[in-house]
Amino acid sequence: MYNFFVNDECRQGDRYIITGADHNHIKNVLRMKVGDTILVSANGKSDLCEIETIDNDEIIAPIIEEDYQNTELPLEIHLFQGLPKSDKMELIIQKAVELGVYSITPIEMKRCIIKLDDKKKKSKQARWQAISESAAKQSKRNTIPEINEIISYKAALNAAKELDLLLVPYENEDGILSTKEALKELKNAKSVGIIIGPEGGFDEGEIDAAKDAGGRIISLGKRILRTETAAITSVGMCMLYTEMSENE
Repeated sequence: MYNFFVNDECRQGDRYIITGADHNHIKNVLRMKVGDTILVSANGKSDLCEIETIDNDEIIAPIIEEDYQNTELPLEIHLFQGLPKSDKMELIIQKAVELGVYSITPIEMKRCIIKLDDKKKKSKQARWQAISESAAKQSKRNTIPEINEIISYKAALNAAKELDLLLVPYENEDGILSTKEALKELKNAKSVGIIIGPEGGFDEGEIDAAKDAGGRIISLGKRILRTETAAITSVGMCMLYTEMSENE
């Protein structure tokens, strides 16, 4: 079933009026028909709707069932990702959104290889937000995770201080015990931040700063992971632990 994100203004009573790009996609790309069902997501909720009319400018879709499904985690996972090279950020965003991340903030760190000027930063952010929306539709999310503007490492730590827990996967951390203990804290947390280093890893000074900010230094196992693998593993680990703990 296809999922479409709309503004609150698109809802009129017990139906949605769909226009613009989504109207074109439904009518001319997907070639959907009257009677087909779709998910319409607005304001963090997804309603099951049935297409009633398809006109030249709008589609009318009455609501069959409100709050049809909730795919959001009770835990807000905020990923702070050291800027990777090439198109790795696109992969990270796509998979992290599928896994349930709440927001993603690209950060500039000492060992980042890629350097972007202000113009490129804005174009990259717009591109990344579009990828987030596409992944949210595919994975039937109720919301589209925000891809924030690129910030400094110091700013990322300041933002993370507002969260209940901050996890910092570090390749030089020995043993998995610290990870197991940190995950237990997710049960009582509403929000968690995860900071992932770039290809070159963390500078030692960055690890010290993370500790000073209350970060929990953890291990992701005995193997050295690429930055994109570390990001996906960390978000997936928090997602799975949260999902398993919901009914305990």
